[in-house]
Amino acid sequence: MEIRVLGCSGSIAAGSRTTSFLVDDQVLIDAGTGVGDLTLDEMIRVDHIFVTHSHLDHVLAIGLLADSVTRARRGRSRPPIQVHALAETLAALRAHVFNGVIWPDFTRLPDAVHPVLALTPIELGQVVAAGNVRVEALPASHTVPALGYALTPLDHPERGSWVFTGDTGPNPALWQRLSTMKLHSLVIETAFRDDEHVLADISRHLCPQRLRAELDQLTEPTEVYITHIKPGEVDAVMTEIAAQATPHRIRALSSGCVITV
Repeated sequence: MEIRVLGCSGSIAAGSRTTSFLVDDQVLIDAGTGVGDLTLDEMIRVDHIFVTHSHLDHVLAIGLLADSVTRARRGRSRPPIQVHALAETLAALRAHVFNGVIWPDFTRLPDAVHPVLALTPIELGQVVAAGNVRVEALPASHTVPALGYALTPLDHPERGSWVFTGDTGPNPALWQRLSTMKLHSLVIETAFRDDEHVLADISRHLCPQRLRAELDQLTEPTEVYITHIKPGEVDAVMTEIAAQATPHRIRALSSGCVITV
């Protein structure tokens, strides 16, 4: 299983793309602005999009991707792209994106019988097979209904799971589930510096202090990648994280890097 980081920034600037991961060419985890760096042929091969939550930096490219691939997928008789998310997230997409005002409704285009997108609800704890990957919906604690995801290669489950926490503040339920799982690596957000801990708490994100308390709940040393840092803040946030004593190997995630499980 190969995870290609298309975007991992908390916002946009030159060289910064918002959250999206391409897994084995067929699966997207979130669809932020990083999707725009895919070629058209790469976009056409995407069959599944797993969305963590409804915030714009994680869903912006779903409609744009649909528009780009409609003709090619119809010409190749490909089925609709499955957009998996909580029912509340899908309702937000229908009401606020695919409403004919912000963007056309690609769940009914090019026609209602053969749409390019299908919105498919997923529940916490549910497991979905997507290509050669097992995807499990994990708990997240954010300002809107949200999930994280654990991805495990079906052909090599012994290698463990790649886990993306999604946007989340302190989240005991996540660590309870991860304590029963073999981890290959963990992608976890740290959106703010410690001097912004009040803002982090209000917005249900993490800062380095909160990150330390969360990672202390891991029972084994783990490869940890930090995501969702704001543009221009990477050095400051990672310096604060590096000052903490931890058994884990912690690195900042960067667009373009590849994680192989």
